[in-house]
Formats: sequence, structure tokens, C-alpha cells
Amino acid sequence: MNKQELLKQYGKEEDKILVAKILDKIQFVSQKNQVQTTDFLDGHEQKIVQKILQQARYKTAIFYGGYEDAERKMIYFFPEKLIDLIEENLQNDKMIQKEMKVISIHLPNDLKGEYQHRDYLSGLMKLGIKREKVGDILVRENGADILVQEDILNYLLINLPELTRFQKAEILSKEISKLEVVPIKLEKMIILVPQLRLDVVISELLHTSRTKVNEIIAQERVLVNYETKTKNATMLQESDLLTIRGKGKFKIGEIVSQTAKGKLRVEVEKFFS
Repeated sequence: MNKQELLKQYGKEEDKILVAKILDKIQFVSQKNQVQTTDFLDGHEQKIVQKILQQARYKTAIFYGGYEDAERKMIYFFPEKLIDLIEENLQNDKMIQKEMKVISIHLPNDLKGEYQHRDYLSGLMKLGIKREKVGDILVRENGADILVQEDILNYLLINLPELTRFQKAEILSKEISKLEVVPIKLEKMIILVPQLRLDVVISELLHTSRTKVNEIIAQERVLVNYETKTKNATMLQESDLLTIRGKGKFKIGEIVSQTAKGKLRVEVEKFFS
């Protein structure tokens, strides 16, 4: 495993930093026989790590975000002798419980249904919390469960009640096994496009011009299956996950039918927090 050769695969500085950190953790675990963890990683970052682990032939890493379908996940690097024991019951493993906690916010009756994902996230940001310290935010009508790293737990318990929006809320911590998982909200829609070309589909989804879409793509704000795409002519497939940073996430569904003029009716699901 040549560290410099692996780093050369990535152009962005933030990707190089991530890869370097992962390689350092692999080396540490191998030499010291001690568990190492990452911050919470988004889908794009997880893709990079999966590729590096494969190239490094490292098999004793676990991706975990607190529940089965978590989007943001921490990665746990275990010594080989521990991996079988850990995988048997992630939610109740002491190491997992130590590193990852849940902040549970319960709103008063007069605020039920008022707050969305962005309201909770912006509250955390106001307190100076870095995004990588926070996992998924599971919003329900009467509050939210927020997955966080253990080292910011006490800070949040003390400071979240000081924010105006949460002054009337009950805020407490709980173990991952008590996490209240909320089903993902999806809105189904049908779009009409001549082809499943990336810029064409985005233009229809955002109701904007192809010129504007090309700017978004050039700014590297578009990901397909969590991989950045910079070519406008990239062809999409059924079941592809399309992320447009700042605009939302979509799943490309099946082609329902074709019009007499050859346009495709495509089912698309939009994700809502």
C-alpha cells in the first residue's frame, strides 16, 4: 500500500485529507491493536473510504450510523481479533455506545410539527458545532433524535436549551438502542424528458435552464450515487441516487411510458427530511 500513490487519485484537497486520515488510522490499528473511529461521513466520503479500504485490502472496518438505513455514518476500525464479536450486535456494543450518542428533543404541544430538519441543524451550527460531529437528524412531529459524537454530548445538553427555539423543549440524552427511527419521507413525481441525460433531468427537476444547470454541474455540486459528476452528458439509470447540493436528493425510478414524440415519462422520488 503506497500512501502517495493512493493520494494521487484525488484532486480535491478535502478528499486527499480524508484519504490520508483513513490510511493513518489503518496503520495505527495495525501497529497498536487499538480501535479507531472517524467523524460522521456523508455518502460521497463513504464512497471514497470504501474504495481506499478495498485498495488497501483492509477488511475489519464497520460503517455505522446508529440504525440500518442511516445516511451519515462513522467508520470503526477494529483489530482483526475483535471484528466477529462486534458485528454480532452493533447497537448494543460497548464501543459503539461509547463513541456515538443520541440527543433527544421533545417539543411542547404548541410547537408540534413546526420544526423541520434545517431548524435543528441550524441550531447546532449556531452553537459552533461542526457538521462532521453530527449524524442523521431524525425529525418527528413532536421533536427529533439527533445522532452525535460522544465528545460534544455534554456541551449540547448544556447549550441547546439556551437557544430560543428550544427553550421550552425537553432535551435529554439516550443510548442508540433507544433511538426513535423515523421513516424517510418521499414525494413521487413524474417528469417528461427526451432522454435520461444528467443536465436534461436536472433542468426538469429544478425547473431551470440548461445554462443554469451546467453552472451547477461545473461547480461540482452534482453527485450520482454519491460520486461527483462534472460531465453534462452523463447518462442516468433506474435506481440512481441524484444529489444536487443545496437543492435536494432524488431517486430515479422506472420509465413509465413513452410519448408519441419519443419523450420519456420517468418516475422520480424526492427525499424530504
